[in-house]
Amino acid sequence: MDDEIMIRPLHTSGEMKQVEELQRLIWPSSMINIIPTHLLMAIASNGGAVIGALEGEKVVGFMLGFLGTDTGGMDQVAMVGLKHCSHQMGIQPMYHNQGLEYRLKLAQRSAVMQQGISLITWTYDPLLCLNAHLNIRRLGAVCSDYIRDAYGSMGDDLNVDLPSDRFQVDWWVTSTRVVSRLEGIRRPLDLTNYLDAGTQVLNPAMFGDKDLLRPVERWIAPEGNLALVETPADYQLIKKMDIGLAQTWRLHTREVFEGAFAAGYVVTDFVYSRDEQLPRSYYVLAHGERTLARHED
Repeated sequence: MDDEIMIRPLHTSGEMKQVEELQRLIWPSSMINIIPTHLLMAIASNGGAVIGALEGEKVVGFMLGFLGTDTGGMDQVAMVGLKHCSHQMGIQPMYHNQGLEYRLKLAQRSAVMQQGISLITWTYDPLLCLNAHLNIRRLGAVCSDYIRDAYGSMGDDLNVDLPSDRFQVDWWVTSTRVVSRLEGIRRPLDLTNYLDAGTQVLNPAMFGDKDLLRPVERWIAPEGNLALVETPADYQLIKKMDIGLAQTWRLHTREVFEGAFAAGYVVTDFVYSRDEQLPRSYYVLAHGERTLARHED
């Protein structure tokens, strides 16, 4: 089915209306956060991008973003730090796990490169394993920005009762790192590779009741060039079964990532392991400057 779906920029009001309705389908409990047709049109007509996944004339997925600046305020010259801010991506549930997310990101990269822009940024929940695999592992984005409660109390089914902490990732779309990831130039490393090289696990977790992963009370300050930070392989399951444990993981990883970033570490990879009876997942952090991603690894 994936081969029958076309990925292309959307332009017409009819297509934008479909995107608005698709948002209502994907996030039925978040009606106040729905981006309306007129705003989608404004974004697409003024340097932004609304990219659709279409089966025939039907929009089954979308991605939208707009021009922004990474200078951090209105007192800076915008052209110095011009970037593309990727804001939202949604796929109709029955089309999940068909590679549409990846194809939408590649189309976004192509559109941004045509504008002469080299940086795309976006936010995501660092405890969501599938997003980490796509954003960090496959696309080659990096992260050194942890934003506490980025969107305040969101109140939807995915975020209820939890702070909306987010990673903000940098995707340097023309960098050697990104090109090598997208073209498969270098074989990706797995957990065994990192552990065999003596990479330190900052927060080795343990399984507890109901086989739910529980964080350690005290994490280890990073040393050396590389470090691993463990996160739950299925945070959605933890939220469903033990919201208190989900809250504990949120605050625990907040402390670990903020501490590691302050010490000069950058998230550069993500590994998911099925070598044990229950899956494990880890972020890989490298010590270095944030601009590392613009150059060769």
